[in-house]
Amino acid sequence: MSCYEITGGCPLSGSLAVHGAKNSVLPILAACLLVPGQCVLHNVPNLSDVSATLDILRLLGCRADREGDTVTVDASALSRSDIPEHLMREMRSSVIFLGALLARLGRAELSYPGGCELGPRPIDLHLSALRALGAAILEEQGALVCEGGRLQGRELCLSIPSVGATENAMLAACGCPGLTTIIGAAQEPEIVDLQEFLRAAGVQVSGAGTPAVFVRGGTPLRPAEYRVMGDRIAAATYLCGAAAATGEVEITGVNPDTLTAVLVCLEEAGCTLHTGPDRMVLACSAPLKGIAPVRTAPYPGFPTDAQAILMAALAGGEGATLFVENIFDSRYRHVDELRRMGADIQLAGRAAMVSGVGRLHGAAVRSTDLRGGAALVVAALGAEGTTQVSELHHIRRGYQELDRNLRALGADIREIP
Repeated sequence: MSCYEITGGCPLSGSLAVHGAKNSVLPILAACLLVPGQCVLHNVPNLSDVSATLDILRLLGCRADREGDTVTVDASALSRSDIPEHLMREMRSSVIFLGALLARLGRAELSYPGGCELGPRPIDLHLSALRALGAAILEEQGALVCEGGRLQGRELCLSIPSVGATENAMLAACGCPGLTTIIGAAQEPEIVDLQEFLRAAGVQVSGAGTPAVFVRGGTPLRPAEYRVMGDRIAAATYLCGAAAATGEVEITGVNPDTLTAVLVCLEEAGCTLHTGPDRMVLACSAPLKGIAPVRTAPYPGFPTDAQAILMAALAGGEGATLFVENIFDSRYRHVDELRRMGADIQLAGRAAMVSGVGRLHGAAVRSTDLRGGAALVVAALGAEGTTQVSELHHIRRGYQELDRNLRALGADIREIP
């Protein structure tokens, strides 16, 4: 099992183009099932979650090929509606296939999904949305058998703005005759990206980015070519890395408007930021300062995916910051690992009080989940001495060549056996 070996204290500098968004490309790949033809996607990151998704597409009867950052999916010969348990367990996002298979084949059979262990993440909202559209769903012994013989467009309401449930409802609605209105929809930029792909394929869909999404379904779709948006959470990671290590970096390929909540925190902590269309420049020359409470919330609030990453940067700064995690129950698993590096973090339920210690120190730590692993890398960049970060399979779920990109910016990081 390999690990990252990182010697902290090297200021970062230079420019980096961020890869395509993990949280955007996975539902778009699932949406390719709706098209009885060939779709071409550009800016597709080379991540383990993407590879697992392509494996699922192939098992279902699709052709799925990659050349560089371009992936071609031909779902003309889609022949199966069931996904084996071993593939479902590789990632949580695999539940997104429910809506697409129901819309295209009228049936889906799969087990409960796997992925990062971030506490209970019930898919009840997904299932209730699909039932509202007319699907019959049987749950037994960890499996879901869904039949969509009477799918029909109608108004449905989500009790909370779940990203996954919004995406599943949008995909299922493509196979529902009539107009589907999704009230209480998630507003994340990745939802907008899915909408734009569906539009490219001929779907009449609007409202993404607002609490109400409208889909007129039941019409044939056409082959589409589309470029996936840049990964805003990866961009936040590199910015927080530069804030922890000091230096000046330019991040391109991401709209800064999608990261406003994170950029405001970094500026308050003492960083200087300049933004332009699809670019952000961060400069930091002093230890970060404590900031006002950071409370995770659905978009446009502070993203839960960036909570651990910002916490790691502030833990090596000065002053205190209160974090409140409102999305997941178990998203502080990285805290014990940061404590190994000297972090002063006190937990109380959903709250974490971070008291900056001036500078963290190197230690042997392990990734607990995708963003927790990235947080440890951020902490190591600013720490004194050498840190070894293990369990890299978590990090590879959402970051393409993280070590290589950081080396290009001047970090002392390498992967060792």
